[in-house]
Amino acid sequence: MIYRISEASDWASAKLNGEFASADLTLEGFIHCSEQHQILRTATKYYTGKKPLLLLEIDDTKIANILKREDSVGRGELFPHVFAPIPLSAITRHFEFVETSAGFVLPF
Repeated sequence: MIYRISEASDWASAKLNGEFASADLTLEGFIHCSEQHQILRTATKYYTGKKPLLLLEIDDTKIANILKREDSVGRGELFPHVFAPIPLSAITRHFEFVETSAGFVLPF
């Protein structure tokens, strides 16, 4: 499984369109995602203070043809990048993703 932190508006659009896409797909050519152990660091770095958020759980086996794990920041760490809209059928669960006064908390 891989994970995408999503703004509520992007998730609402996905439910209408049948696939998830976000601004990064248009701007950079791929959708940024995280492995489970990367979620909290990604959330803290890019999503602090943004509300409401959701955490999408994506079955990476269903999008293997559009998924690459890449070291885009040169730190020797691979991040999942999805190079096309993600079909809703690949999104297995979604959670409210809450930032508390102590930081973000995984919903599972």
